[in-house]
Amino acid sequence: MAKKPKTYSIQRELSWLNFNARVLQEAIDQSNPMIERLRFLGIYSNNRDEFFRVRVATLRRLKALQIEKDEFAGFDPSVVLKDIRKNIEIQEKVFTDTYQQLVNELRNEQIYIIGLNEMSPEQGEFVEEYFRQKVHPILFPIMLSELRDPYSLKDNSIYLVVILRNSANPLAENYALVKVPASLISRFLILPRKDNCYHVLLLDDVIRYNLGEIFLPFGYDSFDAYAMKFTRDAELDIDSDISKSFLEIMAESVKQRKRGAPVRFVYDKSMPEHVLNKLLKKFKINKDDAIRGGGRYHNFRDFMAFPAIGDAKLYYEPQPPLRHRDLPPHKSIFSVIREKDVMLHFPYQTFHHILDLLREASIDPKVKSIKMTLYRAARDSSVINALINAARNGKSVTVFLELQARFDEKANIYWSEKLQEEGVKIIKSIPGFKVHSKLLLIRRKEDDKYVYYSNISTGNFNESTAKVYADDSLLTADETVGKEVNQMFQLFEMPYSPPIFKKLVVSPYTMRDHFTRLINAEIRNVKAGKEAWIVIKINNIVDEKMIKKLYQASDAGVKINIICRGICVLIPGIPNQSENISVISIVDRYLEHSRLLVFANGGEPLYYMTSADWMIRNLDHRFEVANEVTDPGIQQELADMLKIQLADNCKARLINQAEVNKYRRDSGENKMRAQVAIYQYLKARSAN
Repeated sequence: MAKKPKTYSIQRELSWLNFNARVLQEAIDQSNPMIERLRFLGIYSNNRDEFFRVRVATLRRLKALQIEKDEFAGFDPSVVLKDIRKNIEIQEKVFTDTYQQLVNELRNEQIYIIGLNEMSPEQGEFVEEYFRQKVHPILFPIMLSELRDPYSLKDNSIYLVVILRNSANPLAENYALVKVPASLISRFLILPRKDNCYHVLLLDDVIRYNLGEIFLPFGYDSFDAYAMKFTRDAELDIDSDISKSFLEIMAESVKQRKRGAPVRFVYDKSMPEHVLNKLLKKFKINKDDAIRGGGRYHNFRDFMAFPAIGDAKLYYEPQPPLRHRDLPPHKSIFSVIREKDVMLHFPYQTFHHILDLLREASIDPKVKSIKMTLYRAARDSSVINALINAARNGKSVTVFLELQARFDEKANIYWSEKLQEEGVKIIKSIPGFKVHSKLLLIRRKEDDKYVYYSNISTGNFNESTAKVYADDSLLTADETVGKEVNQMFQLFEMPYSPPIFKKLVVSPYTMRDHFTRLINAEIRNVKAGKEAWIVIKINNIVDEKMIKKLYQASDAGVKINIICRGICVLIPGIPNQSENISVISIVDRYLEHSRLLVFANGGEPLYYMTSADWMIRNLDHRFEVANEVTDPGIQQELADMLKIQLADNCKARLINQAEVNKYRRDSGENKMRAQVAIYQYLKARSAN
């Protein structure tokens, strides 16, 4: 009997870096409008910051604990950290070259991102007045010699290290830190137009230009300023003190995050070495840590909000969200979904349908209760305001608000307290588990009996992200589904007494086994000569057991097509293991976030939507929901949309062993850009 080959996989951190390289490709891709390319640099930078705060921080902890290869998914954390550094260095050069190229290209469009030496005297006067009125009042410099607690410096913020001198005594230097307040005012100042051109000055340079306004009163008359930034370990250490509420524990943990160890320190490489050494000593950073000399400007994530200036051709063509054809204005949504299921596809279709449903429920006298899970809410959340309004109208409102949603903990603590003040019942978070399922349940009294209306989604109930995240959201009046969604809310309160579900597939209880059984069924079918294939659309595929099962199915002859936006440690195309698996990743205008699974089932396909990726955390340590989509019309719609994505030859990258992130592009005229084609497909359906 031939020996089976080893199971191949890519290290997950390196796979994530490959994903972020796809984002960087969008900044390079000249088929994208110029300002959108600039914004992709911002997305890339923001992603990388989070990667350091979470994944690199975790690896450093493992390295410090001397976790060995076999204890960490077969990879040595020390080796992975070295590989990350090499990869980041390569990407950083591409990033810098791309930014400079974009700056030059924008000049051809009469948009100039300028430095201090490129301003006219009139522009200089404007900058001085702007500084006096808008910037100076919110600056609070710190003298480096007086800084007692380096942890008081904010994570992921830009600081200018200012060298202060007096011409009467040029050898006596002093040093100050000035935080660039980009969280309070725009990072970009648009100067008065000159010769019909736009001139943009970064806030960093607004401050540099006016350092005399800050420090002349203290006897200094010569200044140099260099940028620096910390990235800190963002993993929360959760206290186990049973005398505290989980809300208190999370609030304290979020405060402690500010004191996380630096995992990266970046600085302007033109900074004098003696100044850099002084900073490293002050901040207790040694040169073995992840320190990097870079350019004059940092925190490119702010470029996601680059101002809307210049010609319309510099931006994507507008794709205004569509109304769903079955949800016309001025008609009760309950009356529609009582008759048939409705699937919404964001951002192609408007999230206002969900807000309309909540608004209708909040004032409908027949509605008795509303229950919802919230993972990440918008800053000024209309969803939460609708829930508050429902409570004020006498409805029983229950919310599970996940306090452990990374980087949204502070906001969710605030919303939790606000909702409780308004009489909304808050189900407490579950230590050790996150509730990642996206559920809305409305109970309505009709003809002397209670009827459930459910909304199951692949994405958050967040009107802001619904404009850029591609998600699917099912509205249904299916009685069994409604009862089981209600059981989910009971489960959140008593997680150790799981009910038996007939229609919902729930992790951490049944999801892994359920999809394993469906894969096994495809293996049996292919061996029996029946139709056998699987289509998986997912964000991340990391779980070793599920990957081995897919390899087993591939080896048996099951054709498997995967659309994976992010991490994919599975390697397709390996003989006798994954030669029947193909993987593409689509990175484009919208962030692909929906998770769909389709199984051939011998010619009667089964369609599932889910909130869960195939990662250990999703399958074993989170409350996730998958739901079979049974409406034939919606099944066809999903099949058509998946077919469009699998045919993408503009923004699809091939994920394979030989070439990383190679575009799958057709040199002919039959261009298929999935996100444009899906919008046109749904637009045509809404018109029929």
